[in-house]
Amino acid sequence: MINNLPSGYFRDMQLIKEIFLPAFDEMNNIISMVGRMLSEVEINENILDDDKYSLIFSVEEVNRLVLSGMPFRDAYKKVGMEIENGNFKPDKTVHHTHEGSIGNLCNDRIELLKQNIIDQFDFDKIENAETKLLNSADRL
Repeated sequence: MINNLPSGYFRDMQLIKEIFLPAFDEMNNIISMVGRMLSEVEINENILDDDKYSLIFSVEEVNRLVLSGMPFRDAYKKVGMEIENGNFKPDKTVHHTHEGSIGNLCNDRIELLKQNIIDQFDFDKIENAETKLLNSADRL
């Protein structure tokens, strides 16, 4: 976008302004829309109770059979045949413990990582500069 490092007001900077300024306006609009959308999100905590999601639990059933000693190939075939014949009745209780699973989301660790990142920013410096700028604008 820029031919050389500008040392004054060149055509390059005019061309960049034509692209960037509308992009920043659009980005502000997008951020505003995302904020509004997220404030309206309602989580359906019982969505998996709907029968159309019952096949999601087929993997859980295969895993349960394998953990009880059945070879994977046999467990996979058994569950597949139950599904094909319309006899599959899922056990919808899930007892995951691995990191990131429904039973162990690790939200506390994620929150700690987020806080560590936020703590690296020097917001006081920014707020002080903003206050000085606004105070000097008020005096004009």
